[in-house]
Parts: sequence; structure tokens; C-alpha cells
Amino acid sequence: MPEKTSARDFQHPFQATLPLVAALSIAVTLSVALLFVTACKCYRKRNRSSFLVSRKGIKTFYTRPSGSAHSSSDLSSPDLPPSRTPSPLLTPIEGTAKSPGKIYAGTTGGVKLDPATLSRECYTEETETKNEEAVEKVEEATEDLSEERQNMGVLNLSIEYNNEKSVFVVTIHRASYLPAKDPQSGTSDPYIKLCLLPEKKHKVKTRVLRKTLNPVYEETFTFYGLAYNQLQGITLHFIVMSFDRFSRDDVIGEVVVPLANVDLSGSEVNMSRDIKQRIPRLSKSQGRGEILVSLCHQPAANRLTVVVLKAKNLPKMDVTGLADPYVKINMLYADQRMAKKKTRLKKRTLNPVFNESFLFDIPQDGLENISLEFQVLDHDRVTKNEVIGRLEIGPTCEPDTSQSLHWAEVLQNPRKQIAEWHKLTE
Repeated sequence: MPEKTSARDFQHPFQATLPLVAALSIAVTLSVALLFVTACKCYRKRNRSSFLVSRKGIKTFYTRPSGSAHSSSDLSSPDLPPSRTPSPLLTPIEGTAKSPGKIYAGTTGGVKLDPATLSRECYTEETETKNEEAVEKVEEATEDLSEERQNMGVLNLSIEYNNEKSVFVVTIHRASYLPAKDPQSGTSDPYIKLCLLPEKKHKVKTRVLRKTLNPVYEETFTFYGLAYNQLQGITLHFIVMSFDRFSRDDVIGEVVVPLANVDLSGSEVNMSRDIKQRIPRLSKSQGRGEILVSLCHQPAANRLTVVVLKAKNLPKMDVTGLADPYVKINMLYADQRMAKKKTRLKKRTLNPVFNESFLFDIPQDGLENISLEFQVLDHDRVTKNEVIGRLEIGPTCEPDTSQSLHWAEVLQNPRKQIAEWHKLTE
């Protein structure tokens, strides 16, 4: 007989959907609340932006603390009335507490003008003609100075020593008449690197100033732990660079300031130095030095052991008359590089001692198509590392040379270290 269904077991369909309806109601309520909050935020942002636009585009003039870098194209003069716009040839640059007043630079560079001539009265209709004539004279004088300096520029700096705190202070004020490294805009993005030679331990740099040939930095660098008697052997090495976003930064020039003849016993010393073009350190007729290498062929293991022992009589690569050499080794198979190694860096020496050993795995056919390429390079953190000299040892070397004789001796004496001096070439 079929079982009877009692009224207790029967459940209405509407009662099963009550939890689902409640969940949907909560979800809809949260969605509406979220939309309301988002609409309120958008309304506030719109009101805020409209308030900022309503100020007629007037820039606020802020006094920055000394030591921060700023560009002349980013500031406007607070002394000018908003109803009268100054001549575009005059762009104000904020000065520092050390200068007697603000410094104004024209389109041709940092030329000091009297701030009184840039007051509100100078922008009346009666004096506009006189101001234009004065600006033309300033531009002509600046062009003559730029030609005399061969478009390399001038660096203004000051140095001082605090005997009480044993602190050496260098302040980079500005650079003027710099050449344009960006042909499209006709400007540069200059910054300055400073290094204390010969140790090269203290390295600092300024900020990058965009699109200017007359950057004003007013940045102060403090060096601790230098005794006064050590300053006589220190040389300040400034390198003026132009920032390049897509490739290596361009070198504009360099300034070398030896402290041997500078009297720092008194107050701050101000100086201006011409920025000289950085010329290559090596000439074609100059000798490149020699290198001592040792080779050993291990036929059973199909390996070649290369030992870089030392180098001597390397050319001077630094303003101090020294170099920072290291050696790169490339193993070539049929003129294609298969492996590369390099030694450690040896600082401030022209006769480095390396004593480093390297293992190269060679193909099954032996040393028939194998050759070794040695490159002695000078390390430079500012620009690209420069190659001091090269050496190639292998079956492709010219006969009756030290390289070919060395290679033949290695083939004739397997499992034996064969060392030989070789002259470096360009």
C-alpha cells in the first residue's frame, strides 16, 4: 500500500525560496550603497577641480630651502602684477640666502641684473623700449662670451673647510653656456658628478635639470673624516653630463680642481672654472702595455685552463695618472663567442697583478677552431669603460709572432702550463 503523506511533511515552495530572496535583497542594498558613495566622491573631485581652475592659472611662488636644485623655467616672479605679463626674454630664477638678491636669466644664460629694474614700474609703457634695448645688449655680450668659451661652458662653485668639525664642504652653484645635446629642443638635461681623487671613494651628483643650458643648482655636499693636511693631496673632479632617457648619458665636459694651491684656512673660497671637453686618454701612437698569460690544454677532460697573471706598463687613463684595469676573456669557436670570463678590478695601478685562473670547456674536435681574445679595460663609473688594449691567441694568428709561437707550444705540451708575455694592441 502507498504511504500516506502527512501535512507535517508537506512544505510550500514559497517557504523554500525565502532565504534566497533575503540574500538578493542584501546584495541589492549593498550595490546601491556602493554606487552612492562613488557618486559622492566624483562630485567632490569635480568641485575641487573647478575651484582650482577658477584661480586664473596664477602660479604660487614658494621659497625653497638652500641645497635643493631648481630650474629657471619652472618658476615665475611674484613681483609682477597679474594684469601685466613680463617680456618672455626674462625668466626669474630663485636665489639662495647667500646671494644679495634674486638672479634673473635671459634666454642666453645666467646674466645678473638689478632686481630693482624688474619691479612693477619697469613694466610701464614708457620704459618697455628701454628694457628691450638693455636685453639686446645683454644677449650680444652673452653670445660673445659663448664664442670665446667654445660652447663648453663655465662652472661656478665654492669650497670651505670647517676645522672645528673636520668637515670639507663643496657647493655647486651653477653652470653657464652649456652646449645643446638634444638637437630637437636645442637644450640639454644637465647634471654634475663630483669625485674626490685619487681615492674615488667620495662620489656625489646633483639633480637633473630639464631643458636648460644655464642650470642653477645651489647644492651643498659635505664630506666628513677628512683632515686639513689631507686636502693638499686631493683633486676635485667634476664631470658635467646630459641625461638621456633612451641611451647612455652624454658627457658635456669636465673640470679638474687640485687643492694643493688653494688656501682653505680662512673663509669660503669662490671660484669659476672653464668646462673642458673630455678628450680620449689614449693616442694611436701610444703603447698599450703588456700582459702575462698562461695556457694549459687538458685533452682527456676537453678543457682549456687560462691563467691571467699580471700586466705592466699600462697607459695612464685617469687625471691622476693611474688606471683601474681588469681583463675580459672571450673564447671564440669559428669566430663566434662561446664563453666569456673576467677578472677582478684592480684600482689605481698601471702594473696590476691578477693571478686568476679560468676553465673553458672545448668541443670534441679539440683546439682546431678555438681562439682566445683578451681585452684589458679601464673601469669608469661615469662613462663607458674604455679598452686599453687587446690580445688574440689561436690558430688564426700571424706566423712567427709571440701569439702563434705560444699557441703552438701549448698544443705540443698538453697538461702543462705555458706562460708568455704579450704586447697589447689597439
